[in-house]
Amino acid sequence: MEKTLLANLGTTASCPARARKWSNSQPADLAHMGRSREDPAGMEASTMPISALPRTSSDPVLLKAPAPLGTVADSLRASDGQLQAKAPTKPPRTPSFELPDASERPPTYCELVPRVPSVQGTSPSQSCPEPEAPWWEAEEDEEEENRCFTRPQAEISFCPHDAPSCLLGPQNRPLEPQVLHTLRGLFLEHHPGSTALHLLLVDCQATGLLGVTRDQRGNMGVSSGLELLTLPHGHHLRLELLERHQTLALAGALAVLGCSGPLEERAAALRGLVELALALRPGAAGDLPGLAAVMGALLMPQVSRLEHTWRQLRRSHTEAALAFEQELKPLMRALDEGAGPCDPGEVALPHVAPMVRLLEGEEVAGPLDESCERLLRTLHGARHMVRDAPKFRKVAAQRLRGFRPNPELREALTTGFVRRLLWGSRGAGAPRAERFEKFQRVLGVLSQRLEPDR
Repeated sequence: MEKTLLANLGTTASCPARARKWSNSQPADLAHMGRSREDPAGMEASTMPISALPRTSSDPVLLKAPAPLGTVADSLRASDGQLQAKAPTKPPRTPSFELPDASERPPTYCELVPRVPSVQGTSPSQSCPEPEAPWWEAEEDEEEENRCFTRPQAEISFCPHDAPSCLLGPQNRPLEPQVLHTLRGLFLEHHPGSTALHLLLVDCQATGLLGVTRDQRGNMGVSSGLELLTLPHGHHLRLELLERHQTLALAGALAVLGCSGPLEERAAALRGLVELALALRPGAAGDLPGLAAVMGALLMPQVSRLEHTWRQLRRSHTEAALAFEQELKPLMRALDEGAGPCDPGEVALPHVAPMVRLLEGEEVAGPLDESCERLLRTLHGARHMVRDAPKFRKVAAQRLRGFRPNPELREALTTGFVRRLLWGSRGAGAPRAERFEKFQRVLGVLSQRLEPDR
């Protein structure tokens, strides 16, 4: 599998016009009005009684059936620039409701009298319904928001595994060159702020903060995924979020290590990840799981060992390098230790990885006294996260209000897509630990190719 991944990655490195319909404005052609040049069936319009053509005024009175339209048109023919002496009878200034037989026909452009909708027709409010708000802008029911805990019914997953893809086929190989090229173009088309909002939207859905249905709430017994994460029956959701965090971090590292061209190309990829992390930090998009995944890519050993690449970043993109060293790294360290910012005002989605790892049985690293303090801070933060879950939901919905995502970029940030991109449709079903171990080795080989050890 590793040879396949490296081979594919190496390959990557190297309104039709409408025909115009003309209408004649000469009086002699009025007899042919009501049909187009391309529509021979339009001849029926000249023989239709004018009783089916309503006129408008003040009193609703039905018109009597006057002469056919062709007779009226004949009386309007001109000769030597002069109209005939006998003018057509002036119709009364009274409106007519549309007769039942006229409601079957659609109005034509050249009718002398435009028809109005019948009384039995659809009202404007019914014919033009207002577009529904996206699911991430839907307001929560106050009754649902204040509901109490109920006994859960089933395990809940917010990451569909068999969703149809518009970027990948039903069967795909790992790291397909054409798909990688498409993804590169997608990320270059969107500035970091837009990409951060796309990532926030997908993270909110994967965490179960937004877009949770009434049935899902009934099955999991609580109102949001943030509450479910702290409960025993949230085991499946915790594993999904751990895999999402690690998968996105591997994809971010691949964005740098897959650049086998000039040194400046890799430095530009580093700068792009740093700018995305700045757009995800508290006070901006406020997506801390997304921030943790991007920082995980930048701090990965295979990336951090690229001395020439980081030196080029400091030389060519000094502001990004300073922001990474002075702002992003201390912020990430504080978040991992449970001491970072977590207020719902500046954070839309809190950092859940430390609490998830703790509840899944991972040991807290560090000396015993420090690990105990870190453990208490993590548990304390989890309790506050559950208490403030409705506030986080409102802040996230406010950040995403009016946002209309790009469907392809949104799909490219989902867990299922990234899993299939990195391991292929067959390898995506392998055990998680085995998949991650093999891909870490692939990234190590790519890093050595870029900057071999001296």
